[in-house]
Amino acid sequence: MATIPSRIEGRLQNGVKRFQPVLTSAKSRDVNESDTVIIVTDILQEIFGFDKYSEITSEHAIRGTYCDLATTLEGKVQFLVEVKAIGLELKDAHVKQAIDYAANKGVEWVVLTNGHIWRIYKVTFSKPIDQELVLEFDFFSLDPKNSDHLEMIFVLAKEGWAKQVLGELHQKRQVLNKFVIAAVCVSEPVVSVIRRELKRLCADVKIQPEHIEQVLLTEVLKREVTEGEKADEAKKKLSRSANKQLRVRAEKEELAAPMPAVELPQELPPPVQSVA
Repeated sequence: MATIPSRIEGRLQNGVKRFQPVLTSAKSRDVNESDTVIIVTDILQEIFGFDKYSEITSEHAIRGTYCDLATTLEGKVQFLVEVKAIGLELKDAHVKQAIDYAANKGVEWVVLTNGHIWRIYKVTFSKPIDQELVLEFDFFSLDPKNSDHLEMIFVLAKEGWAKQVLGELHQKRQVLNKFVIAAVCVSEPVVSVIRRELKRLCADVKIQPEHIEQVLLTEVLKREVTEGEKADEAKKKLSRSANKQLRVRAEKEELAAPMPAVELPQELPPPVQSVA
């Protein structure tokens, strides 16, 4: 995670302190969606640093209402914000229309919030269009003195977008998800290491790689992380990465290989002059 500049850190801390009681009051009064939008707009400006008049807009409203917002930087939409009333429990279905709209406009990120709960989705440009929940946080649970909490909300800050912090977080989550870890555990390099260590325990026992893989799949790892669509996708991702590394290695070896010696033609004897 990128280091937060002290000036931005102070703004995040002060913003959390200021808006926690505002949101608490709004929830106790069960304010409607329109009033929640006003609070969210203020949060986007005062905490996340977007200018209310030039970088927060409702021009991209999906249903032509003021309840859907968008943040822009240099004229480009960074993320859409779908706002619900603070007392409404958020569901993934609430964000579907915003996801479809974002996909049509080429926008990668959508935020769903009721002011209390914030969910950040990555749009998957596939058929059909899908979304991945990358981050969720409870505004009431934020501790302005906790650096981890500040780093978490920094991903939505204007300065965080400039540093592509959210994109880095998404990549990290993709690598560290349980399906990828499971695929790595049963990969050939890891199985080879396990086999080597088992041989140290008992050199007389013959252990084949497939025996180790079978134990991992049936007794060590849960079926939910080794079977199914997400598990298959993780295996494909790992395979593509391995193939890419092999290609890069082959290209480096080809460039490092010495050029074959070129045999130069022997010098020809001078031509014999004819005698008139």
